[in-house]
Amino acid sequence: MSDLKNRVHDLPPALLGDLEALVRIQSVSADPERRDQVEESARKTAQLLTAEGVRAEIVRARDGAPPAVIGERKGPEGAPVVLLYAHHDVQPENDPADWDSPPFEPTVRGPRLYGRGAADDKAGIAAHVGALRALGDDLPVTVRFFIEGEEEVASATLPELLRQYRDQLAADVIVIADSGNWDIGVPALTTSLRGLIRVDVEVRTLTHAVHSGMWGGLVPDAIMALTKLLATLWTEDGSPAVEGLVSAPAADVDYPTERLRAESGAAPGTRWIGTGSVVERLWSRPAITVTGLDAPKVAGASNTLVPVARARITIRLAPGDTSANAITRLTEHLDKHVPWGAQLTATVADSGEPTVLPTTGAAYDAARSAFAEAWDGVTPVDMGVGGSIPFIAEFQEMFPGASILVTGVEDPDTRAHGPNEGLHLPEFERVVLAEALLLQRLGRV
Repeated sequence: MSDLKNRVHDLPPALLGDLEALVRIQSVSADPERRDQVEESARKTAQLLTAEGVRAEIVRARDGAPPAVIGERKGPEGAPVVLLYAHHDVQPENDPADWDSPPFEPTVRGPRLYGRGAADDKAGIAAHVGALRALGDDLPVTVRFFIEGEEEVASATLPELLRQYRDQLAADVIVIADSGNWDIGVPALTTSLRGLIRVDVEVRTLTHAVHSGMWGGLVPDAIMALTKLLATLWTEDGSPAVEGLVSAPAADVDYPTERLRAESGAAPGTRWIGTGSVVERLWSRPAITVTGLDAPKVAGASNTLVPVARARITIRLAPGDTSANAITRLTEHLDKHVPWGAQLTATVADSGEPTVLPTTGAAYDAARSAFAEAWDGVTPVDMGVGGSIPFIAEFQEMFPGASILVTGVEDPDTRAHGPNEGLHLPEFERVVLAEALLLQRLGRV
């Protein structure tokens, strides 16, 4: 243990330099103008793996599809096979003015490395590379890699990739490095994740815009109708009002109010919504959010009745629910509550299933032991996640005999998807050590 720990400790600055090089690549998969950057990110990832003795190649489901990187480095004959997952695409940076340093110029301030993708999920790639470097020639398992290039845009071609490259990706254990830990100094294994549906709703009340003075008070405008419809989605306390959505129990984990307010970014005076324990509301109950609105901007708005307005409704689904059920229930609710005979159109943008992972078995025991050792005896928390990683269900379906472990490099202040995304470097070192220890232990199983 001490020898491996020393090797991990000696990995920076080279490993950090490799991560910074990845962060500088603007691999925003949602932006067609930066498609070449996503390609460059795949090439850089393949180069990093090849340098560690991995037979790596860039693959795609079909012409024009986003690039993924797969590869293999063989271990001893008959050793277990471990598939290591991460993704090299990132979220848009949105307004650079909201960042304290340029989003694609990696910057160290205090204990953190800041930059888009510094944590989510290029640090996942770096953790895999770091574990290989620490183990050197003493690799006790065969490792296979799947580094995806479209996770941030719903992994549309992932099922095709899994089918096409099933033999090259099959494994006894799958380690998905795309989640987080409970706190600085407290590791976690993610054992449940909510699913989601995203539905675009359009409400029309007029065939064209008309003068608000001439017709206001008689003809409802579309924004008026849409806001009245959206308001029916919640009860008075903010709980979802859509009937038929599933709720589930959550682990008995304390989440102090002071920590919750600090980590959530809630403004002073903001009261919490919903009922049940904090972790139930965050992990195992549905949540409804309006994540986008199409309507005239306040600046330049004219005195007219708006004929059409749109909103994107996102529902996070509790474990035990299905996207099909949620889509049906939401559609029924909207049809029932659309006001004043307005024309309603609902279009499903995308969906993903919730996930529950088993918490027993040899692979899980190996992970708990490795994490506790890397964090100096701190027992990992079995953690739920309110967000979604829909592709886990695809892995479960394609490789039903594999044990799936969801790990990650994030902490409560990582700010993934937001401005000033940052990786806590001392925690990252523990993540690399934990993965190297995990591979050692899996080699004995």
